[in-house]
Amino acid sequence: VQLQASGGGLVQARGSLRLSCSASPRPFGSYALGWFRQAPWKEREFVAAISRSSGSGYYADSVKGRLAISRDNAGNTVYLQMNSLKPEDTAVYYCVDRKSTPIMGGTSWYPNPNAYHYWGQGTQVTVSS
Repeated sequence: VQLQASGGGLVQARGSLRLSCSASPRPFGSYALGWFRQAPWKEREFVAAISRSSGSGYYADSVKGRLAISRDNAGNTVYLQMNSLKPEDTAVYYCVDRKSTPIMGGTSWYPNPNAYHYWGQGTQVTVSS
């Protein structure tokens, strides 16, 4: 499976961007798709994820209310609408894919990077102040 992310760029603070990521081949869709990010000299961190079963997003506290994750009906493409961007949102954003239902139920596994089977190449988001 290859994940192709796009939509990154340079934007001013309080601006918006929309990231997208397509997984291929994936004839039956992914179980969960999501985003992580990594800023220079910082640890990689979870941003948001969405599963096929719930249809609703799960978010890191730092982005709640500003970012919204969604996916297409086929389950192969995930979007991240980013509004009210801040300079601290500057990072390389990676899309991730989990192919199967986790043994652990609930949502606690979403932020665990080891829960995902595939990672995209990353797209740069830079927010200027």
